[in-house]
Amino acid sequence: MQRTFLIIALILVQWVLAQSTVLAAGTVFVNVNVLPMTSETVIEQQTVVVEGGRIVAIGPTDEVPIPENAGLVDGTDRYLMPGLAEMHAHVPGSDSPSLDRYFSLYVANGVTTIRGMLGMPSHLALRQDLLDGKVFGPRLITSGPSLNGRSVNGAGQARQLVEEQHAAGYDFIKVHPGLDAEEFEALAETANGLGIPYAGHVPVAVGVSRALQLNMASIDHLDGYLAALLPANSVGSGGYGGFFDVMLANELETDRIADIARETALSDTWNVPTEVLVEFRVNETPVSELRNWPEMRYMPAATVERWVSDKESVVGAPRFDPEVAARAIDIRRRLILEIHRAGGGLLLGSDSPQVFSVPGFSIHRELDALVSAGLTPFEALRTGTVAVDEFLQSNTGIVAVGRAADLVLLDANPFVDIRNSRRIHGVMVRGQWYSAATLAARLDPYLNEED
Repeated sequence: MQRTFLIIALILVQWVLAQSTVLAAGTVFVNVNVLPMTSETVIEQQTVVVEGGRIVAIGPTDEVPIPENAGLVDGTDRYLMPGLAEMHAHVPGSDSPSLDRYFSLYVANGVTTIRGMLGMPSHLALRQDLLDGKVFGPRLITSGPSLNGRSVNGAGQARQLVEEQHAAGYDFIKVHPGLDAEEFEALAETANGLGIPYAGHVPVAVGVSRALQLNMASIDHLDGYLAALLPANSVGSGGYGGFFDVMLANELETDRIADIARETALSDTWNVPTEVLVEFRVNETPVSELRNWPEMRYMPAATVERWVSDKESVVGAPRFDPEVAARAIDIRRRLILEIHRAGGGLLLGSDSPQVFSVPGFSIHRELDALVSAGLTPFEALRTGTVAVDEFLQSNTGIVAVGRAADLVLLDANPFVDIRNSRRIHGVMVRGQWYSAATLAARLDPYLNEED
């Protein structure tokens, strides 16, 4: 019965969306404050004209003509910025009942690009279906299936799998733990030779410095950075590092943070910290509070309870120490800030949907974490906009003529308070405008749904 209701509700939502997005001559944002994101600038009282999925005109409201029959969006006292990116997402298969839930949550939260970090063959067609508008959701950048200690047996197979994924058309190679040094070197050499990026985890046998030297496109989770700060010949708390090495915090040579930040900045490697992934798991926030966050109402109750169990298993481990974990969080935030100050590239990502990271919502919590680490709101927002465009060469991430019309209209200025990034009046995806009310209606079927 519940599934039947869900199907009917989704059909109705799709009909509403279809009615609200048929525009004869594009969309025009009138009298809007523009945040181009190329600098910390607010350009006031502008008209922005969108046609064919592109921004075709920007200028003072009294100077830019409005095309006949265009759809008008009142931007008075509102702020237009590029759509955000989630640069570490996990995307289910194309036939998964969770797919529409996740994609709707992303868009409703202003996320117009996601990088899927655990790809599968069906994602290749899904990527195109999203671009063609056959499936509702953000742009998808997809990896191939993970290369890890179980999927790779020897350097030869590492080369073969990279070649196969490149030939298949994946956007990049995903690296998981377990590769030995020879396998990683073969993967890197082959990927660099073919011009396909590789990203993800840093295998223990490789280490951060070598990954930087081999032009790893992105290191995710700051994986390997804490271990890189251990003294020479350290055994790391007797071999127990815990989740992302947080239990090593008391042994780290923190005076070397600036050195490893400079080393990172001198490389071509970007970092996707996914700080909330770590903090939600190991901080002292009670599970009762996490369970009752507003966004949890969009996730199945059984999923939330699995997340509760996951956190309880981490913080309840016999060798877990909350004071050491708190120090690890502080060190990670220092790493983020020092990499940024040194000129290293940071990209916005939260590893959704993972423990307490609800798609879309978790990106705003990651922005909070970046600001808490010491970035300004503008600098934090840049990691999900301009920086993503630089990394992907995507033609998104900037509000300018000729750019893709992936946009978010806010009711308040996020440069003043990063929490204003949540005050979404509407979202434009590839030139299609969706009001906040329309997006809320799309999410209604998922409220309090059971697994």
